[in-house]
Amino acid sequence: MSSAISLSEAGPLTEEQRALAQTVREVVARRADSAAVRAATETELGYDTALWQVLCEQIGVAALSIPEEYDGIGVGYLETHLVLAELARNLVPSPLLGSVVLGAQAVLAGGDAEACARLLPDVAAGAANLGLCWAGERGGWTASGLPVTASADAGETTVDGTAHYVIGGHYADTFIVVAAAASGPVLVEVPADAAGVEVEVTAAMDPTRPLARVAFSGATGTVIGAGAETVERVRAIALTALSAEAVGAAEHLLELTVEYTGQRKQFGRVIGSFQALKHRMADLYVLVETSRSIALAAAESLSATAAATAKAYSAESFETVAGEAIQLHGGIAITWEHDAHLYFKRAHGTAQLFGQPHELLTGLEAAAGL
Repeated sequence: MSSAISLSEAGPLTEEQRALAQTVREVVARRADSAAVRAATETELGYDTALWQVLCEQIGVAALSIPEEYDGIGVGYLETHLVLAELARNLVPSPLLGSVVLGAQAVLAGGDAEACARLLPDVAAGAANLGLCWAGERGGWTASGLPVTASADAGETTVDGTAHYVIGGHYADTFIVVAAAASGPVLVEVPADAAGVEVEVTAAMDPTRPLARVAFSGATGTVIGAGAETVERVRAIALTALSAEAVGAAEHLLELTVEYTGQRKQFGRVIGSFQALKHRMADLYVLVETSRSIALAAAESLSATAAATAKAYSAESFETVAGEAIQLHGGIAITWEHDAHLYFKRAHGTAQLFGQPHELLTGLEAAAGL
């Protein structure tokens, strides 16, 4: 089963895309095993800077979806989607989601060419990191009820409020703030070292996903985009990116579970030979494969509907796979030494981020007039 569930072998992908996914997988296998990932989470930044440098310099993962005019590779979002899934297989912490996907794509969605030229080349090179500030304390990632406000006075924009759940916020060089203004939602660029900016690392259930709380008190920034449509574009990309991670992590966890059940013996037989367990793992396989198809469809369209569907379905599937993996691994799965609990935590953290599945489904029903 393990050889079949491979995102790098998905049907719709080109030979180049499959090669990219395979290359990333090989690098991760060499440099980011379980011990290395756990060690990286204990560092000040929370990720392996040497590995990130290799991924950026030798593969160009940070430059994939950044246009060539801003020193990127410009092949589009789908390639970044594949890399997200591959890193998620081993729960590799990196700036890819927080900085490259959320931050850089927000800058691109804003459409400010000067801001793109100023910010994106360093991000593409892996030399600078962005942090997207959006959610409030209750975790809402929508264009309504924004926790940070922006006001203009004498040509100067200032922001006030506190953003929560900022991915990689403690190592961001620049914040892209989704703020509420009199005219509607705006994107504001605020340097992380600006006066009136305070960053605090917050405790997270998932140690491989560092989060921060960023407070703004009269911090001066620059508006680089505006409008609900711009914000909706960023949210669609964020939801799609999480679906990629959910698929990659669930895929690998299922592989580990199949492998374990082929080794663990009970009543003189490997437990994977029991028909009941075969059925359970077959059902999980269907969930992973269906999630992959939905996630790839969302990555190709990046529409709000496809993105919400992909995130809701893949997140719930990942939670199911994680829960079943705990059961099928038995007592060892709940020990700190085994990785099953890390995937379990990532699954439930993923379900909460950018909107819980039931919230997304409610929104889809409302949009469809149901």
